[in-house]
Amino acid sequence: MLFKLLSTTVLATLFSVNVFAAAAADSPIGYWKTIDDKTGQPKSIVHIWQIDDQHLAGKVVRIYPKPGETQAKLCDACQGELHNQPVVGMQILADLTKEDAEWQHGHILDPENGKIYQVSMRLGDNGRHLNVHGYIGIPLFGRTQTWDRVDLLSGKG
Repeated sequence: MLFKLLSTTVLATLFSVNVFAAAAADSPIGYWKTIDDKTGQPKSIVHIWQIDDQHLAGKVVRIYPKPGETQAKLCDACQGELHNQPVVGMQILADLTKEDAEWQHGHILDPENGKIYQVSMRLGDNGRHLNVHGYIGIPLFGRTQTWDRVDLLSGKG
């Protein structure tokens, strides 16, 4: 009896892990480590969530401060109501909608320069990477960053 219960528990656990991994592989919902283009060092953790049936949004939940900075860094380059607001907690992604294997038609804020860009995103490497393409006007003239999926529950990130 104990063996049967233990076997059932192990199989249920393995199934739930596989279902979660499959869901993560085709969805950007979760936590992502952004990487600085110039230094190659981690820059922040962004949480992406679904806000309704069709749209995704994302906010900064952690930064990796440069020397002399803290988690309390402010967005001094931002305009309007975001000016001098904390970067941690700031929504930087909005209005992304899914089209085929890509999320498009959204906007992304770069807290370093305060500029807002159009953005599209595509998952890569079986959901472990997110290719985030920011641009103004024509996607051809933008740039792409690769973000890495992190599991904050495991302490990795």
